[in-house]
Amino acid sequence: MSQRITIDPITRLEGHGKIEIFLNDAGEVSSAYFQVPELRGFESFCVGRHAEEMPNITNRICGVCPEAHHMAAIKAVDAAYGVECLPAARRIRELIYMAFYVTDHTTHFYCLGGPDFIVGPEAPASERNILGVIRKVGLDIGQQVINTRKRNHELIKQLGGRGVHLCGAVPGGWAVAVSKEQQAEFRHWATENVEFARFSLKAFEDIVLKNPEYLELVLSDLYYHETHSMGTVDPFKAPNFYDGQIRVVDTLGNEIALYNANDYLDHVAERVEPWSYLKFPYLKKIGWKGFVDGQESGIYHATPLSRLNVSDRMATPGAQAEFERLYETFGARGKAANGRNLPIHHRLATHWARLIELLYAAEHMCELLDHPEICDPNVRRVVQARAGVGIGSVEAPRGTLTHHYETDERGILTRVNMIVGTTNNNAPMSLSIMKAAKGLIHGGKVSDGILNKVEMAFRLYDPCCSCATHALGKAPLELLLRREGSGALLDRVVRD
Repeated sequence: MSQRITIDPITRLEGHGKIEIFLNDAGEVSSAYFQVPELRGFESFCVGRHAEEMPNITNRICGVCPEAHHMAAIKAVDAAYGVECLPAARRIRELIYMAFYVTDHTTHFYCLGGPDFIVGPEAPASERNILGVIRKVGLDIGQQVINTRKRNHELIKQLGGRGVHLCGAVPGGWAVAVSKEQQAEFRHWATENVEFARFSLKAFEDIVLKNPEYLELVLSDLYYHETHSMGTVDPFKAPNFYDGQIRVVDTLGNEIALYNANDYLDHVAERVEPWSYLKFPYLKKIGWKGFVDGQESGIYHATPLSRLNVSDRMATPGAQAEFERLYETFGARGKAANGRNLPIHHRLATHWARLIELLYAAEHMCELLDHPEICDPNVRRVVQARAGVGIGSVEAPRGTLTHHYETDERGILTRVNMIVGTTNNNAPMSLSIMKAAKGLIHGGKVSDGILNKVEMAFRLYDPCCSCATHALGKAPLELLLRREGSGALLDRVVRD
């Protein structure tokens, strides 16, 4: 007789998700599926809208990363209209985007992914949340988290018009300039961001790296996959979240693709499976080989870890030091045949990579605010709508984000396509869930702690399933244990 177990609170991700796990006669896992049971239809109802509306429409796909969609959309509009963004406006866009990265990575580490380590993966579900984190680390640290989000959202509000769902982007520019007073205040906030990022990295060292049990979990085979890595880099092959070329390295660290966003369809294809509305992108030149990892598979991941894997260096000094330390810790620094770092395939290291990106974003904010032209009032230009094709790409915190628009002579959209960050990671998330389930579930027995460790396999990707499927509602997780062959239901675990 099947047993229903309700676990509260709901899992720490954005959107809808369900896992189905099938067992053989011995009670061992034979297959597992990460399902997104909601239709993705955002592109369809954008057709017929004016292209200039897209930055303010698409940033409502999700409340987690509106800035990413806002920036990708306006870059696509710029390209469709054939205009270059004014220099000062480009710096403002990137400044806002770095502030967004600070808030987003802070949220994930302390509220979503971090509780698994700070509070513990086996802790009661009611404690694995931000309140449990604050109880563990103290009110002062909780206040630092709140203040970091508050000051960066205030920067976004002042320059973007709103703290959430900003509305500052205009074709070829930005709605407002930065005043001298704002420059001074924002520079102080950026310095506080750097200090907070360093504090967070030290917390990760103390809590995870110095804890033998947690370090063993990070280095274990349970969360290990060898897939290709994708990320955007600048001309010096350092990560750039706002602009650059998209680079792909294979499982051994060799560059296998370097292309402009306009050419994404030459490199990425999407596969549809009948059991999920979320598509499965793969590298077109390698092809779809199924849900397998390894050098011959076309599966790639696009995450903070993959962005470091594709990079030769970081663009700011503090982040560079942490970058070197990360690859030294995993014995991967300079070990590839071409002198590059070997890619790190231990997926829980993504949490460390995310904090290195947090430091980079904070340091880059300082650089942008120190630029002599940051207060240039020339941020808007007259733009004429036209028929055209525009592709805009940025690195969303959870993966490479691409907006592709086609317009008629009035600037009305005739075609829209998007590949969002989470979509890139759908196939590797499925691999991670399968491997975690096989390694954790034996004899048909499950517990809250086991379920949470299965969740950790996809939580490290920081998935946004509403963003990827454009659905509304809560985020229940349903885990069904079925007998292989007959499909008989053995157990059901639900978070709703």
